[in-house]
Amino acid sequence: MTRLRTTVVGSYPTPEWLREPEGDTGRLQDALLVVLKTQEICGIDVLSDGELSRFDPEHPETNGMIESFIRPLSGVFGALEEEEVRDWRDQGRVGFRKHPAGVVRDAIGPGDLDLEGPYAAVCALTERPVKLTLTSPYMLAKTLFDRHYGDVRALTFALADVLAGAVAGVSAPVVQVDEAHITGHPEDGEWVSEALNRVLDAVSGERHVHLCFGNYGGRTVQKGLWEDLIPFLNALHADHLVLECARRDPDEVQVFRGIRSDLGIGVGVVDIKDPEVESAETIARRIEHAAGVLGPDRITQVHPDCGFWMLPRAVADEKMRALVQGRDLFIGTQPVDRP
Repeated sequence: MTRLRTTVVGSYPTPEWLREPEGDTGRLQDALLVVLKTQEICGIDVLSDGELSRFDPEHPETNGMIESFIRPLSGVFGALEEEEVRDWRDQGRVGFRKHPAGVVRDAIGPGDLDLEGPYAAVCALTERPVKLTLTSPYMLAKTLFDRHYGDVRALTFALADVLAGAVAGVSAPVVQVDEAHITGHPEDGEWVSEALNRVLDAVSGERHVHLCFGNYGGRTVQKGLWEDLIPFLNALHADHLVLECARRDPDEVQVFRGIRSDLGIGVGVVDIKDPEVESAETIARRIEHAAGVLGPDRITQVHPDCGFWMLPRAVADEKMRALVQGRDLFIGTQPVDRP
């Protein structure tokens, strides 16, 4: 059994002082120091910037996971005409948004999208490995009103090419692509995997893909089964998967036996939709259950189901602490090679 790493999916509750539309230019660094140091104290192995680098107080509803990638692109415009908003709502594309993230009126280009600069600024604040997270091209495409490509596949692949170019210049030990829409639409899996692979193939470090069934207002957005997504998962050019499990039926983990053997499985053992903090014993039991079904050497990391951004900071901190303690409790009963 190799060392079982702990990590977070990405987001962290936004400190109140960062929510103000205007203020001291140093407040972002202050917030980053808080979230990084908190993870260090809790004992997390692979850190995240809490996705605070991309937080926008004008778009708090998705914690920057859409607008921060869409807004800098050329060919995408933020101001929509009233008719476009009505057409968007009539299409019923994504129920958690009343307005699209933007309208595509021309061929998409990289514009001012910069992943390397903000990531480097974060890494300068800690000596521990930090993952870079970015939203998948498929999920981004689903939030846009398209008046140029006329086809969601073409739009998705255009976004994939731009993201691939942006991530190619980032020297990150871990890059994680976040996808929370395909879980409800497995019928798109074959071509969506091709789009994600364009991004993953540009990554120089470990390639992770996070999939969950949505987390908006503490609610599950997508209705689906992991069983239907196994072909999609096996087609990914990834090294590790970061999967929602704590909120799911515990017996569903059995379908992960169908995941190809060279693809590391990350198991969600912290329920981010429940404000109650799990005990270390509960975390250990969840890991033990997954290890008993899949084998302990198949589980490469444990983590929350999704991001923490909708929870109070105190709850998120306690859940991270329980995650590490539960992992340690589990490996205390297992033979383990530590680095």
